[in-house]
Amino acid sequence: MNTETTSPVDPHAATLATLTRVFGDGVYTQTRFRDNLRLYVSPDRLVELLRTLKDQCGFAMLSELGGADYLGYPGRTAPRFEVHYVLRNLETAEFLVVKVAVDDPEPTIPSVVPLWLGADWMEREVFDMYGIKFAGHPDLRRILMPDEFTAFPLRKDYPLRGRGERHNFPRLTRGES
Repeated sequence: MNTETTSPVDPHAATLATLTRVFGDGVYTQTRFRDNLRLYVSPDRLVELLRTLKDQCGFAMLSELGGADYLGYPGRTAPRFEVHYVLRNLETAEFLVVKVAVDDPEPTIPSVVPLWLGADWMEREVFDMYGIKFAGHPDLRRILMPDEFTAFPLRKDYPLRGRGERHNFPRLTRGES
């Protein structure tokens, strides 16, 4: 009976080696959740890290970009907001999450539309729902809410008024939007 055990191969070893070679230490931090790699980076190094992941590590697909508001979250201090990017390497079936924290009063991070054109509407949605601005975005305007809407409905401090909120805006019929 063979009692030897083999250690599992880290699917992200090559990616982490490339990032260490390019950036050294201190540009990002990493955590794992259920064997999924998460990288945390500051807003000023975001585009550089994402470009390296795309061009040198094969993460050519941005499959998701979203936001989160941690206002009042237990054990969480500033910054209030996070934007996350889920990247996929279609050749190796790897995926990883890159997170960037951004704070009030004017949460702003660089746009990644120059890297992935598909980020266009995703960034607009995060802006529309959370008020996080994407510097350099080619057309940063509301995508889901009416133009005259002044608040950001997924923020934790959004005043919930309950039933009837949608009646504050004119009803559109097909062909008017």
